[in-house]
Amino acid sequence: MHTRRGFLESAALAAAAAARSTAAPEIQVPIVKFGGVEIGRLVAGCNQFYGFSHFNSILSGLMKEYYTPQRISEVLLRCNRFGINAYNWVDVPRARPDLAQFQAAGGKMHLIVQGVGDPAEVCRSLKPLAIYHHGEHTDRAWHEGRMADVKEWCKKARQTGARVGVGSHNPEVLAQVEHEGWDVDFYAGCVYYRTRSAEEWKKALSGEAMESPSDTYLKSDPPRMYRFMRQTAKPCFAFKILAAGRIAGGGVGQAFRTAFESIKPSDAIFVGMFPKFKDEVRENAELVHRILTRA
Repeated sequence: MHTRRGFLESAALAAAAAARSTAAPEIQVPIVKFGGVEIGRLVAGCNQFYGFSHFNSILSGLMKEYYTPQRISEVLLRCNRFGINAYNWVDVPRARPDLAQFQAAGGKMHLIVQGVGDPAEVCRSLKPLAIYHHGEHTDRAWHEGRMADVKEWCKKARQTGARVGVGSHNPEVLAQVEHEGWDVDFYAGCVYYRTRSAEEWKKALSGEAMESPSDTYLKSDPPRMYRFMRQTAKPCFAFKILAAGRIAGGGVGQAFRTAFESIKPSDAIFVGMFPKFKDEVRENAELVHRILTRA
């Protein structure tokens, strides 16, 4: 029965829940210095926001349906509450108004931009903390013998005043950039080399054909990328540490532990979140806090 008393009780419970949701949580993600500021070592990813599941079309469609502009803002605001203050942003059609909505709601993020176009325009309009040459674009240039184009892009990005980096899924690419002494400040590395050429996949899988070559994940890949990240003195960001959701259950905690045990204290990780079924923001923040504070 809907009585006035019942309504008031429900309203009181809702108010209490709202108060709890806005109170500062007891867990804060540990920080690291990067580009003259302090950022959380867990950086919010963006793939889930725009349906880039790197799994299958069904999950990608579900992510697109779930992530309205309002939900993106809510998740980023929740990230802020746990000390996640950096965002691995990419310039897709909805991204700018979605970012503006989050900022209008009082949210603040240091932007680490995946550079997919003119770095001068992005940096002029958004003033990000950092920008790096998008990993898939870098790898395509590597396969096509166009790394000189990537180097020129980095030179142009340097003129913006933002921190400049190179992204890749292949540790050999980043090692070559390091060996040649490019004027870059950091690297972003996918721990799974999912952009192999057809010839590389044929060699890696003894000639076996795949249904989805762009989203095949080999367990032997992460140690190679982590090895590069430990060897360079420059800060690194590791991403896809959960193999785009293929690691689940008890394996999640181990993947996070492996990542932080394998990278330098000056490094961080990009992780996207999809809290449709559980509070992934809190779970990930608590997990990172527990791993790093115990370390």
